[in-house]
Amino acid sequence: MCKIFIGADPSSYESRTRSVRLHGVVTSIRLENLHWSVLEEIAGRDGMTVAQLIEKLYDELVADRGAVGNFSSFLRVCALRYENLIAQGLIPRDAGVALRSLDADRVLDGLRRTPRPLPQAADGARAKRALS
Repeated sequence: MCKIFIGADPSSYESRTRSVRLHGVVTSIRLENLHWSVLEEIAGRDGMTVAQLIEKLYDELVADRGAVGNFSSFLRVCALRYENLIAQGLIPRDAGVALRSLDADRVLDGLRRTPRPLPQAADGARAKRALS
């Protein structure tokens, strides 16, 4: 199993810092190259640059939550969530399909209905649910 992960190109997990402007204020964001690559794909699907995508995500996060917290971690989760939604078939892999054209409520509804497997015990048996 570990070979699948340790076989990754080392450049994919090297960090890179980019300077971006958020409403005229310059800030730096440090992410691993693989995360930058996924964010580039997400941005490209809607005809945006990564900087435009980051500003849009920042604005929508502030509008929804009122605060940002750890924005770099939020961007990492965005990249992982994007790949997870594709893996679950909830958004198309075809990069020609703009994400803005998707019904977000429908995607999220599909996510809520996707069964999650029970955690596995050390011996491989299914763990019992604490509450039934």
